[in-house]
Amino acid sequence: MPHALVVDDEADSADMLATLIALEGFTVATAGSLRDARRQLALQEPDIVLLDLILPDGSGMQLVEDAKALPNTEVVLITGHASLETSIQALRLGATDYLVKPINVTQLHGILSRVTKPSTLRAEADDLQASLEQEGHFGLLWGRSAVMRRVYEQILRVSGTAVTVFITGESGSGKEVVASTVHDLSRRRGRPFLAVNCGAISPHLIESEIFGHEKGSFTGADRQHQGFFERASGGTLFLDEITEMPLDLQVKLLRVLETGTFMRVGSTQAQETDVRIIAATNRSPMQAVKEGKLREDLLYRLNVFPIHLPPLRERAEDIALIAEHFLEEISRREGQVKHFAPEALARLSDYAWPGNVRELRNIVHRAYVMARDKVIMDECLPTAEAPLPILTGAPMLTVRIGTPLAEIERQVTLATLEYLGRHKEKTAATLGVSLKTLYNRLKEYSTVPVELDSQVPKDH
Repeated sequence: MPHALVVDDEADSADMLATLIALEGFTVATAGSLRDARRQLALQEPDIVLLDLILPDGSGMQLVEDAKALPNTEVVLITGHASLETSIQALRLGATDYLVKPINVTQLHGILSRVTKPSTLRAEADDLQASLEQEGHFGLLWGRSAVMRRVYEQILRVSGTAVTVFITGESGSGKEVVASTVHDLSRRRGRPFLAVNCGAISPHLIESEIFGHEKGSFTGADRQHQGFFERASGGTLFLDEITEMPLDLQVKLLRVLETGTFMRVGSTQAQETDVRIIAATNRSPMQAVKEGKLREDLLYRLNVFPIHLPPLRERAEDIALIAEHFLEEISRREGQVKHFAPEALARLSDYAWPGNVRELRNIVHRAYVMARDKVIMDECLPTAEAPLPILTGAPMLTVRIGTPLAEIERQVTLATLEYLGRHKEKTAATLGVSLKTLYNRLKEYSTVPVELDSQVPKDH
């Protein structure tokens, strides 16, 4: 059976917590002082220590240092109130999480269900470092540049904790991939990772989508609906483009972060939540605050552990590696192996990449389609003057002056789809859009049947 040690000088509080932990299938010991706690650590190495920092014979921080020498023990702090300072303190001390008095049973259950030996996490980190040196990737993130190595170090530092992460970076730079990597390396990996683009949901529906709603709470609410907080229970909720969230909803999100509770739309009953928040934006956070797009108090609550993802143009040494990775994926999927000519890789490295990794993926796919043989030459690739090479051999499309742009887009999309034999992945690559965007356009046009027989990849 797993073993827990509760260190708290309030005997009643320690006994109550020990009883709750025992109900989760743990053996439990208690200690009311540093001296007693050290004796318990010597008697039996616990899987988890739940530690009050204020003890009669010293600070619990001394015990945190002792526990760091135990490879199979994780530490959770016990505090009287949740605050930004508590989160930072837990991170600085090396604790994995913290509990607020009075104890939230849902959060306690979640922490105990996720107990993982620190040595196991360190072994996984070593495997990732080995794959980085050998193959050039850190999980799903590719690149060996110094700026990306700093990102990997930050991911390893924060993934084993429960603190909130705030990712900044330009559109297409891979913020969602960073968020999912943090989740995959965390103790929450066995629970859901849900990504929400706050700018892609109608302002009238976003509260219902995030917090859920009760039946009859508004017109059309014909049944109870679970929001993202409930569906991500025990896991990670990634809130992308957080500056697009309405300000009144930002207030409610701040309350969830501070209290660990929320209410469905139309309900008066608070629900406890056990979800880790990772937020992201492609804006400057402080500029967003000045422009009234982001509440300053929410920024400070989200920005416990910031990670900035550099644009692709600032890590040119990674471009060839990433391009060849994408080309290998596409070749495997399409069933014909192609490779880049040296001058093609040189052109890719010289391009400015305003659309970052997402643009690179689309251009590699387009170049694969355009290449007439197994070698992709540089004429298939963009330049600063011509970012979208023309598909040679394709028929010309005549458009009348004054035709609405939406109609031109529709004609070009459908004509490209027909020319490429209704191959949707090739069409998306040639048009320079994601497959998800292409499916959305075809649904809107409704003149082309769309078979959703395979999973549509999400945008990164």
